[in-house]
Amino acid sequence: MSKQRKFAFIRLIFRILILIISILLLIFRKDQFNILNGWNFFKDFSVFTILWIIWIIDMILQIIPIKNKLPLGSQKLFANRFRRVKEYINKDKLKNYILATTKSAYKVLLLWLSLIIIIGILFFTKIIDKNILFLITIIFYVCDLICVLIWCPFRLIMKNKCCTTCRIYNWDHLMMFSPLIFINSFYTISLFVFSLLAFLIWELCILIFPERFWEMTNISLKCSECTDKLCIQYCQKIRNKNKAI
Repeated sequence: MSKQRKFAFIRLIFRILILIISILLLIFRKDQFNILNGWNFFKDFSVFTILWIIWIIDMILQIIPIKNKLPLGSQKLFANRFRRVKEYINKDKLKNYILATTKSAYKVLLLWLSLIIIIGILFFTKIIDKNILFLITIIFYVCDLICVLIWCPFRLIMKNKCCTTCRIYNWDHLMMFSPLIFINSFYTISLFVFSLLAFLIWELCILIFPERFWEMTNISLKCSECTDKLCIQYCQKIRNKNKAI
């Protein structure tokens, strides 16, 4: 098991603990959720203040180049993770690849927006309240790493072979915090705005530097060069295939 995968499992356990603690707080200490109201972020300290700091740091790390510390899938938009292929780059094939993956990506976006609309309807009809909305966000926080480490339903639409080559890798925070748009407070709006910024930077880089996002133009994304080995199921298939050869 790679260091990245081991660390990702530790992070998953941490996120599950956060979910459990949040459920317990919802039952026994609802006052901790008051930070979700208006400008209470600056008035009262909550357990969720620490969580806000962790989330903001996570998003900052997505929009600045970091060498060898974060998964390549998240950092492939930056020049320091780009290794250009030696042969001629067929720009038509590159364009077709980007168009195809973008089309699939926005199918995922439409599906996710549909889910958020349903959640919004439940909120405005008072079937769920802001505390449950926040809990849903934390559930998404856990599911994010489940998608990386165990199974990702979006791969069925994206058809990507692994997380490293995933077209929507840095959409995670935007998807995670999208339920918070229904809560009018500094806590929620700041998280959503930061996640939107990370999303826009990612999309802008795909538009300007498409060659960084395809394994046929970026050697770093090839299986033979993989250092993350996060998607162990797929990596095992590659190894078995190589042994057979």
